[in-house]
Amino acid sequence: MLAPKAHKEEEKRLAELQSYNILDSLPEEDYDNLSKIASEICGTPISMITLVDENRQWFKSSYGVDIKETPREISFCGHTINHSGDVFIVPDTRKDERFFDNPMVTGDSNVVFYAGVPLMTANNLPIGSLCVIDHEPKTLNKSQIESLQALSNQVMKLIELRRNELLLQQALVNQKEKNTELERFAYIAAHDLKSPLNNITTLTDIFIDQYGINIDSQGSDILNMIVSSSNRLKGLIEGLLDYSKSDNLLKEKTKEVSIENVKNNINSIFSSNPHIHLTVISELKKVTINETALDQILINLVTNAIKYNDKGEVQITIGIDASKTHYLFYVADNGPGIPEDKYDSIFDIFTINSPQDKFGVRGNGIGLATVKKIIEKLGGEITVKSTLGEGSKFSFTIKKHSL
Repeated sequence: MLAPKAHKEEEKRLAELQSYNILDSLPEEDYDNLSKIASEICGTPISMITLVDENRQWFKSSYGVDIKETPREISFCGHTINHSGDVFIVPDTRKDERFFDNPMVTGDSNVVFYAGVPLMTANNLPIGSLCVIDHEPKTLNKSQIESLQALSNQVMKLIELRRNELLLQQALVNQKEKNTELERFAYIAAHDLKSPLNNITTLTDIFIDQYGINIDSQGSDILNMIVSSSNRLKGLIEGLLDYSKSDNLLKEKTKEVSIENVKNNINSIFSSNPHIHLTVISELKKVTINETALDQILINLVTNAIKYNDKGEVQITIGIDASKTHYLFYVADNGPGIPEDKYDSIFDIFTINSPQDKFGVRGNGIGLATVKKIIEKLGGEITVKSTLGEGSKFSFTIKKHSL
């Protein structure tokens, strides 16, 4: 018996094999199906998909025999991987000096015929083989050999696909962890900055009140700039806190909410201003929804409609409807409108469409990003349509869920 030699690039080959993370994995039907097809095509009772590591050949799939692995030193596939993509055929192992006294030939396995095709990676390194075995001498015709080679390519594609899926899953896990860490950092940083900012604003106001008459106009302007800048930064921090906390809203359970209650919640916040006219239109009586998340969405959209409105009388309409799978909402206003080329970008965090609102305050570009994030987590989407000078209409959906 001649034991198989190590591959000429054994170290690289073993590293390539390990990169697939497939050794000792559980059986998978897709591999078993390919083994069965190989056996049917070649007319053999046994077929295997093997992977050859440093000390053994391990079977990812074995058709016609119940065996998991064998030592590499007595393996046939250990010889196959040295054949650089060619089919390795032994018509009668009993007459071959390499195998006639091999325990796989003389023992219960009774391997008399063997044919194997190396499983070649993209780097042209063999990690194992697709092989067929019979208990009597045999030959394969050209069509069978070509089919066996084609099947080995399919096995390798399946192994590549498996690795890519594992890599993608790991990348998604890593990205989720990074996002969680980033949001946690943003929350902590924003929270810790609020207190000193409040102190700056309060102390500056006190200074202006007590010493304002002793300060010239230039000094007053500088102090007012400090207050304005502090308030802007405070608004940015509060926006970041809202954005980072938006995921917590989704943890609240859905419940039945009456449309009348939705209307009252919104009106209670904005009804004090006689120049704001807010109407809720719906033929529905109730919705089963995350009420806190919906309130957050509507408050953000209505607040924006008010802040950036250029009309003396602010007209806002909220519509609520339903399809079989989603609740359908819109918030329409009579404001200045949004240019069409801004329809998508206004939902990106820190993107600002107007330099300042009607009160002279510069926005931070977080509100609509928060709204979009919540809506998408609720299984919906948001879009906007607008006519310049006449107003905008934000339409969004929320997926239905049962109690």
